[in-house]
Amino acid sequence: MKNITDHLASLSLTAWVGSLWGIGYLAVPVLFHAQPDRQLAGMLAGEMFTISAHLGLLFGSYLVFYFARQSGRLREPKLWIVAAMLILTLIIQFGIQPVMSELKLQAAPLNVMDSAYAARFKLLHGLSSIAYLMESLLGLLLVVKGCRPAHPPAER
Repeated sequence: MKNITDHLASLSLTAWVGSLWGIGYLAVPVLFHAQPDRQLAGMLAGEMFTISAHLGLLFGSYLVFYFARQSGRLREPKLWIVAAMLILTLIIQFGIQPVMSELKLQAAPLNVMDSAYAARFKLLHGLSSIAYLMESLLGLLLVVKGCRPAHPPAER
């Protein structure tokens, strides 16, 4: 059974960090480059980020339990890295994004960038981008460290 949990941890880390990088730094830039309608591109990008966030919540939750169980210690550094990534995901998805969506609705029928809400939207978008970059860099750190806990539990 240990092998299955180890493999699931590796696959979870790969899927989570891969979706962060693939969507945030490959798919979305290509989308904005190829799609002349920036409003449509933004809507599609938002959908991709939402899916990635839900994957992150699923895989990150598994990794928290995995590292806590494998190391037997709450001081496991990888556990705290994953927890920080989860917190950033929650902040972006359930803190910043709903406010940005509300600003878009309030700006209608105008594009939010052509409305009185543009400055606030840009600020929130910038905060979201910084949080996403931090999450991506923490993911890079986890990939480099691998999925094995730094401090396995002592043999009894």
